[in-house]
Amino acid sequence: IDGKYKTTGTAPYAYERHDVAANQAYGYVLGATIAKGRIASMDLGAAKAAPGVVAIVTAETAGKLDKGKLNTANLLGGPQIQHYHQAVAVVVAETFEQARAAAALVKVRYSTSKGAFDLAVAKAGATDPGDVQGSPSATAVGDFTGAFAAAPVKLDERYATPDHAHAMMEPCASVASWDGDKVTVWTSNQMIDWGVRDLALTLGVPKENVRLVSPFIGGGFGGKLFLRSEALLAALGARAAGRAVKVALTRPQMFNNTTHRPATLQRIRIGATQDGRITAIGHESWSGDLPEGGPEAAVLQTRLLYAAPNRMTALRLAVLDLPEGNAMRAPGEAPGLMALEVAMDEMAEKLGLDPIRFREINDTQVDPEKPSRAFSQRSLVECLRQGAERFGWDKRGKPGQVRDGRWLVGMGVAAAFRNNMVLKSAARVRLDSKGMVTVETDMTDIGTGSYTIIAQTAAEMMGVGLDKVIVRLGDSTFPVSAGSGGQFGANSSTAGVYAACVKLREAVAGKLGVNSADAVFADGQVRSGNRAVPLAEAATAGDLVAEDAIEFGDFGKTHQQSTFGSHFVEVGVDVATAEVRVRRMLAVCAAGRILNPKTARSQVIGGMTMGVGAALMEELAVDTKRGYFVNHDLAGYEVPVHADIPHQEVFFLDEVDPMSSPMKAKGVGELGICGVGAAVANAIHNATGIRVRDYPITLDKLLNRMPDAA
Repeated sequence: IDGKYKTTGTAPYAYERHDVAANQAYGYVLGATIAKGRIASMDLGAAKAAPGVVAIVTAETAGKLDKGKLNTANLLGGPQIQHYHQAVAVVVAETFEQARAAAALVKVRYSTSKGAFDLAVAKAGATDPGDVQGSPSATAVGDFTGAFAAAPVKLDERYATPDHAHAMMEPCASVASWDGDKVTVWTSNQMIDWGVRDLALTLGVPKENVRLVSPFIGGGFGGKLFLRSEALLAALGARAAGRAVKVALTRPQMFNNTTHRPATLQRIRIGATQDGRITAIGHESWSGDLPEGGPEAAVLQTRLLYAAPNRMTALRLAVLDLPEGNAMRAPGEAPGLMALEVAMDEMAEKLGLDPIRFREINDTQVDPEKPSRAFSQRSLVECLRQGAERFGWDKRGKPGQVRDGRWLVGMGVAAAFRNNMVLKSAARVRLDSKGMVTVETDMTDIGTGSYTIIAQTAAEMMGVGLDKVIVRLGDSTFPVSAGSGGQFGANSSTAGVYAACVKLREAVAGKLGVNSADAVFADGQVRSGNRAVPLAEAATAGDLVAEDAIEFGDFGKTHQQSTFGSHFVEVGVDVATAEVRVRRMLAVCAAGRILNPKTARSQVIGGMTMGVGAALMEELAVDTKRGYFVNHDLAGYEVPVHADIPHQEVFFLDEVDPMSSPMKAKGVGELGICGVGAAVANAIHNATGIRVRDYPITLDKLLNRMPDAA
C-alpha cells in the first residue's frame, strides 16, 4: 500500500514534514570531538552573534535531563563526555547552512580521560552481565567439561565478528513544535510508545504532554527502536526558540552518535561420537559496551538449536567507551550464527559427514536445556531438505576442486533460527455510513509492509475489499501496538487488529439485529440465515467504533516458539585476486502462516542481502587510540550494492502455528539474516579449502592461502 507513495515521493519522511508546523527553524547538532572526559569550557559568543542564529542549547542551559529507560548514555552530553560524537549542543538558526556555520564557531575545550576502546584488550576484564533478554547470561546442563574431554571427535575454535552499523537510508530526523506545555515531534521511530515514554522522562514532563508521529520510516533495523538525540534536541531547540525546529543527524553522526551492533569474540567447542552425535556443546561470547550497557547475546540460539546432553553457554561483557552497542537486525542470533554455523560445518568435515546430514542427526523437537518443553513447531530438517533439493546440493564438490574459468566455485549451507516473540498490541477500528473501515494503531511501517497486512486483516475480518479500508499508523494518539522490532511486529499488530475487528463485528451484529456468532461478513454484506444486509447499514445512525487489544498467555512455560530456515549460497572466488562473488542464494523459511508472500519475501531477501554485507564487507573500523569509528560514512563503511547481489530465491513452508497468535503467523523480518554470513563463509571454504573465522572475509584473508589450483 505504501509502495506507490514511496516510488512517487509522496510518502514524506520526518525531515520533509514542511507542512506540519509553520515557521520551522533548523537545528544543527554539535558532537564531542573526544571519546571520554569532560567539557572544561564552552565559548558560545561567536556562534550566538552569527547570522540567523535563533538559539543555542547545551546541557548547562537545558536544565535537568533524565536519560530515559532505554538509553545507556545521555542524549545531550556535558560536562561529562561518554563517547565520541555525543551531542554537546544544538545550534538553531533560520537556515540549515546558518546553523551549521554557527556550530563551527562554538569553541569547546575538553579535558580528556583514558578510555577503553579495544575489545581484545578489554576482554580480560569482562564480567558476568546478569540476565540478558530475560534469560540468564550463562547456562549449564550435564557435565560439559568431562563430556568434551571424553569425546572421540572434538572442535575448539575461536571466531570474531566486528562492529556493524545499521546504515539505514533515512537518517535520524525530527521536527518538534510546542503548544504551551505540550510538544509534538514528527520523527522516524520504530516504537512510538517507548519514544513517548522516554522523551517525557527525559524532559521531565507528563507522558500525556508528548505526542510522537511517525507514519513513514526510511529503514530502521533496530537503530530507531529508542529515542535518539535528534528528537530530544529538536524538542529542546523548539522550546528555546519558541518555534518549530527540525533536526537531522549527519551521516557521520549516524555512525558515532547512535547505536550499533557490537563486535564479538566467540569460542565454540563441540564434542561428538564417530557417527556424528553431539555429546557436548559449549559456546562463549565476549562483547563490549558503555557502563550500564548490555552484551550482544550471541549464545542464546545455541541453547535451542541442536541436541546434546552436555551443554554450556556464557556471555561476558567488557566496558568499552565506544558509542552505545544495541539491537541490530536479529541481535544475538545474527553474529552468533555467523560462528555456530561455521563450527557445525567444520565439525561435519572432521566427521566426514555431509553438513546437512550432521544437522539432521542432531535435530530435536524439544528444548535441549528443558526437555519437558516442546517446540510449538520445528521444521528445521524440512527446510534443509527442501533447500538442498531446490539448490542442487548433490552437485557440491570437494573443497578447492570445482572451477569455472577463472573462478573457484563452492556451495555453503547454514541453518536459520530466530525466536518468535509477541507483544500486547491494540487497535481502533471505525465503520462509517459509506462502508469504509478505518484502522488506527501506533504500529509503524519501516518498509516492512505494515500498512498492507493490517489492511488485509481488517478487510478479511469485515468482509470488504482493500479499497474500503483506510490504515492510519505511527501516531501516539492511536492505541498502543507492539511496534516494529524483534520480528514481532507483523504477527502482534495484525492480531491486535483482529481483536478490534471481532469487537466491531459484535457491534455491527447488534445494530443489525443478527447473531454475531453465526453472522458471515463477506462482499460488503452481513449474512445471517436467509438475511443479507449491507455492512454500511449498521453505521447509518453514526460511526461504529471498537477498540481492543490482543494479550498473550505464557505459553513459554510449556512450549518454545521459534522460527527456522535454511540458507544456501554459491560463491565464486577469483583464482588470481581472491575476490569473492556471490553467484546464487536460496532461503527456505518455516515461520507459521505467511500473511503476505510478497512483503514476506521482501523481508527475507533484505535480510539475505544484509547477511552478505556482514560476511564480506561490513566492518566499523575502531580507532583504538582515540575511540571512534573511523569509516563513519557510506563511502568508507561498505554495504552491498545491486552488483553484489544475484537473484535470490525464497520459499516458505506451508505451515501454521496456532499457539503463536489468532493469525497463526510468526515473524520473518530477522530470520532472513540469520545464518547467511556462515553460509557464505562455508561456501568460500568449499570453493578454496580456506577457513576464515574472522569476519568480514576480505580478500587479504584469502590471498596468501589460495590453493595450488589458483
